[in-house]
Amino acid sequence: MAQELTVGIAGLGAIGLHLARALDAGVQGLRLAAVSARDLKKAQANVGGFRQPPMVVSNPELAACDVVVEAAPAAAFEEIATAAIEAGRIFVPSSVGALLPRMHLVERARETGARIVVPTGALLGLDAVRAAAEGEVESVTIETRKPPRGLEGAPYLRQNAIDVLAITTPTRVFKGNAFDAAQGFPANVNVAAALALAGIGPERTMVEIWADPAQTRNQHTIRVEAAAARLTMTIENVPSEENPRTGRITPLSILACLRGLTSTLKVGS
Repeated sequence: MAQELTVGIAGLGAIGLHLARALDAGVQGLRLAAVSARDLKKAQANVGGFRQPPMVVSNPELAACDVVVEAAPAAAFEEIATAAIEAGRIFVPSSVGALLPRMHLVERARETGARIVVPTGALLGLDAVRAAAEGEVESVTIETRKPPRGLEGAPYLRQNAIDVLAITTPTRVFKGNAFDAAQGFPANVNVAAALALAGIGPERTMVEIWADPAQTRNQHTIRVEAAAARLTMTIENVPSEENPRTGRITPLSILACLRGLTSTLKVGS
């Protein structure tokens, strides 16, 4: 069996708490050692009934763990990421959009020996996109359709005075590249950021975001035109009850990513 890795989780919301419970239930080669959260008392209560309660620490202190998973509000991203990377740890971000304007962290990880492992999240087909990007790629686009409630509060909507809850028919609220999408919708389009990093970069990856009252799920459609293949893929994710901006599949994706760090057999590129 591979050497056991200790895991620290930043944030105990819709993603982090589900992941923490799964790790506490037992995952071969992984041990939940620490968690952090804005409300430390609430965090203590959330993990108090675990089989092996982890320590509740500050964000920087998570860097004592072998693996640091970021599942916190995007505003805390740099503090969490910097501490993990400076300590040479494996850093697994869920707020992938926050990484795009901070690519200096990738250079720093190269210097410290840290690794940044981006999980697939609420997306599909990243292996195929990565493979296609080894050759010539003409275009990559992603169209995201969400119930209006799942987009509420996005900075881009506030800046442009768009009342998304007043929308009654399918409405495109954004069209641009992945870099701008990640800035304008930091809690909504981590899928676009992951796609951009897997493929042709954030400037060339185009994004459309639709508010659709008829949608009950978060739908993402990827289209890739490449020399090796033409790809069209759609996934419809069930929104999290705790946070409709994210899907139920996201913590499961991170769990699968963590399993891959220690598993003897790893499927997929």
